[in-house]
Amino acid sequence: MEQRKLEELLPHRGPMLLIDEAEADGERATGRVRIKGDEWFLQGHFPGNPVVPGVILCEMMAQTCCVLLSGQSRGVTPYFTGLDGIRFKKSVRPGDEVVFECEVLRRKGPFCFARGTGSVGGEVCVSGDFSFALVK
Repeated sequence: MEQRKLEELLPHRGPMLLIDEAEADGERATGRVRIKGDEWFLQGHFPGNPVVPGVILCEMMAQTCCVLLSGQSRGVTPYFTGLDGIRFKKSVRPGDEVVFECEVLRRKGPFCFARGTGSVGGEVCVSGDFSFALVK
């Protein structure tokens, strides 16, 4: 699904809607982001050596996961409640396409616990577990 469809499913809007496209299949989701080089989060990070900030990679991964909750997330906002075991293994730079793979591990009430990875060219650049709450 592309941006317009993502906006129907996610409460995020530009400039914070960070994923370009995503698809969900059961309990797994795949998202894609093409880093062009003109993104707001690259301004000043770092001059002459632009690198996507790790926290932005985590947000992209979480937005990919939220696509899995499209049927249950209307009228609620997903808030990060935790990040665990997050590892950054490779820098993401302009020209890279990051592919995120996420899965929901379990749900408890309004809380969702998930795992994800982000890769560039088949090489993992970010991985870890995260949780969020769906709040009205």
